Amino acid sequence: MRGMPESSPHRVVVLALDGVYPFELGIPKRVFGSAGDAYEVVTCAATPNRTVRTDADFTITVAHGPEALETADTVIVPPYDMARIADPLPAAERAALARIRPGTRTVSICTGAFALAEAGMLDGRRATTHWALADRFRRMFPHVALDPDVLFVEDGDVLTSAGAASGLDVCLHLVRSDHGSALANFVAKCCVVPPWREGGQAQYIEQPVPEEGESGTAPARAWALERLDQPLALREWATHARMSPRTFARRFQEETGTSPGRWLILQRVHRARHLLESTDLPVDRIAAEVGFATGTSLRQHLHATIGVTPQAYRRTFRAGPVGVG
Repeated sequence: MRGMPESSPHRVVVLALDGVYPFELGIPKRVFGSAGDAYEVVTCAATPNRTVRTDADFTITVAHGPEALETADTVIVPPYDMARIADPLPAAERAALARIRPGTRTVSICTGAFALAEAGMLDGRRATTHWALADRFRRMFPHVALDPDVLFVEDGDVLTSAGAASGLDVCLHLVRSDHGSALANFVAKCCVVPPWREGGQAQYIEQPVPEEGESGTAPARAWALERLDQPLALREWATHARMSPRTFARRFQEETGTSPGRWLILQRVHRARHLLESTDLPVDRIAAEVGFATGTSLRQHLHATIGVTPQAYRRTFRAGPVGVG
């Protein structure tokens, strides 16, 4: 586990900035704390007095000051009051972030990306934040390659995530990366959330009310998920949704943030990942089960989506069950 002996828990330090959101502040402990003794989670303040204002009607007192950041294997910066993001970081918070050792895995949730960007930690990197703040973020930090359509971005040892629930997504991703799918799935069940969510933020952006006579594409998507092993032409799909192909494609893009063809590929890759993790089926057989014409096609789409071959993915996530302490 990232440079730590197997017997030592990975130390996650959560930095509570002034105006922190209480819900997101608790996400790291809820997720990593469900992984048994694999992780140790501590919370720290940017100032030695260790009292932090939240965006609610109460303050919190945390057990650690900024020195805890120097001991972290992973640092997580939850979101804080949006009224602050247009202002420079206070000196104490900037100094706290400077305590993070080079190479430490650093994660932001929602507006936490503004703090990382203000501290120069996102320069030249890909990043994300809440979709509603994307324009403001771009104006303030033009040297950051912002992608507002995704749930989280991993760029080397820095990860940024979107709004509230994306904090769960990125923390579960870290558990999966560190320990494999068995433990990540166990943690997800403990938290009563899905192990991963397909798609990006676009599906959550407020959309115009559909025109009279149109209906949503969710039933058609459910219909398609039951037929991933079959060819699914756009015209057939649209007919099932009782729309013209053009209207169906437009409504699909509005509701999911992606095209029908791209969504279908992602679902097939998703199903293939599950089969690679949970079965010993040959790659060609898995390709047929999920609707790719050949094993070569599956290899190409898996590599394009997550950057690895089926064999490499299986080696990583088919290592056997992991104890949870």
